[in-house]
Amino acid sequence: MNVREMLEQQEQLIFASFAAFSSKSRGRLFKAPMCDIRPVYQHDRDSIIHCKSFRRLKHKTQVFLTPTGDHYRTRLTHTLEVSQIARTIAKSLRLNEDLTEAIALGHDLGHTPFGHAGEAVLNKIHPGGFKHEEQSLRVVDMLERNGRGLNLTHEVREGILKHSKGFSAMFPEDGTQQNQTLEGQIVRLADTIAYVNHDIDDALRAGIISEPDLPKDCLDVLGYTHARRINTMVCDTIYNSQGQLPRLSMSTEVIQAIEELRSFLTRRVYYNEQTYGEFRKASKIIEELYQYFLEYPENMPVETKPKEEANSAQSVVDFIAGMTDRYAFKVYENVFLPRPWLVM
Repeated sequence: MNVREMLEQQEQLIFASFAAFSSKSRGRLFKAPMCDIRPVYQHDRDSIIHCKSFRRLKHKTQVFLTPTGDHYRTRLTHTLEVSQIARTIAKSLRLNEDLTEAIALGHDLGHTPFGHAGEAVLNKIHPGGFKHEEQSLRVVDMLERNGRGLNLTHEVREGILKHSKGFSAMFPEDGTQQNQTLEGQIVRLADTIAYVNHDIDDALRAGIISEPDLPKDCLDVLGYTHARRINTMVCDTIYNSQGQLPRLSMSTEVIQAIEELRSFLTRRVYYNEQTYGEFRKASKIIEELYQYFLEYPENMPVETKPKEEANSAQSVVDFIAGMTDRYAFKVYENVFLPRPWLVM
């Protein structure tokens, strides 16, 4: 018996019956030899951590556009916070922590520069639209490792594809929107818990809102500090889900408080003129880069050039969505802004 098989046996002893067992994975896109040390979901997690798209998240916007302060969240720190929250819930419910972590770490790999503003403009101008969760799946399936992809398991891929809820219900009734694994469902919920809390924290730091602005009825339920609010949401999920599996659950009171905070953030932070005005400028950058590279695909880096004319628009989207904020600024400057003539 090798180490992987020993760890798979341990899962049988520790995990709840509704967990996703590594030995029962539905497999990968392409057949690959099993690792002697790591169960399949741990292998997937490691593949994601070591990929280039994961590293680029550190220079992609979460809420505030390329902030100069050291303590604002980026897409990478958001991803790590989602992972920590999701792992806590999964471990407490005796579910597969490796699968949960792999989905959490990969869920935003396809996000555009400039946050949801970049996503919105690509969705508007690209034929067929654009969704970051679909692009995240495309990244792990087709774009990473010079077009070979990461060849992840079905369970991780589905979790990445179905993690996003936008402004829809936290617990969707439509089964087609729901992950087949509880671990994937946990990541979807942890994503909300993370961003609701850290977006408040960042908005307070930026002076966009102040403590008295926060809805008092929500704070009475969830807590008056950042740490207390996260603790309330996580503990409420764990305690209400115990005995309800295979269904995640939260108390009605906490769900309502979270939904009210989401609405508050939309009104006061995401569409605040101070922040949204900058994103309108960023959207212009994305749109003009898209049109430029659609017309001049030969000016894209070699690895992103379309293999045939029919897929040039998708190649442009792949190139732009993969950009960090600062790289998008640099490319835009090189393409559109005049430079002084060099005199020797």
